[in-house]
Amino acid sequence: MNKLLPALILLTGLLYIFIIPAEPHAVKLIFKAIPMLLIIGYAYLQPARNGKRFQRIVLTGLVFCVIGDVTLGNFIVGLSAFLIGHLFYLSGFFGQWRFSFRRLVTIVPIGAYAVYMGYELMDALAKSGDDGLKLPVLVYVTAISLMGWSAIMSGNAWAVAGALLFMASDSILAWNKFVSDVAGSDILIMTTYYAAQICIAACIGYRSRTAPAR
Repeated sequence: MNKLLPALILLTGLLYIFIIPAEPHAVKLIFKAIPMLLIIGYAYLQPARNGKRFQRIVLTGLVFCVIGDVTLGNFIVGLSAFLIGHLFYLSGFFGQWRFSFRRLVTIVPIGAYAVYMGYELMDALAKSGDDGLKLPVLVYVTAISLMGWSAIMSGNAWAVAGALLFMASDSILAWNKFVSDVAGSDILIMTTYYAAQICIAACIGYRSRTAPAR
């Protein structure tokens, strides 16, 4: 079953992205959630090589992301659910900290990304008059940036891939929603999103080597 699930995730993800029509909306939401529910099952079946606690934290993050998926029609509610999911991921990844100076300095490009995205989004929100979204969006950018850095510091290759793909997905979504249209945004957002989540699920079964401190 553990070998079959990735194929089912791929199939249902492609079905949602390319086949299922936008209406009726309820049906669209169901098919959006199916790949994520399968990813949760995949995460549950992973050998807990980094400990049961880490597995539970990641599973909880995945659950909140499913909630975000189905509630994103209400932007603040969906954003809040994803934020909580990221905080669980962040907590899990920092709990797997593997110190390396080379990984530590990646906070510089991650921080540069956060500053740039934050500036562009704040400017776009100010121009559109959506001042009420400034704080939640800024908090979210900070959280996902820290989540990306925490994954890098864990030394877990699957966690790093998942976190960076998640950052890419959310960056496209935010840019398309607030700054300017991105060609093929729907496909780009969802392909990177599902890929991110399956990588994060896979990180449960990946035991990174403990790197010597440098």
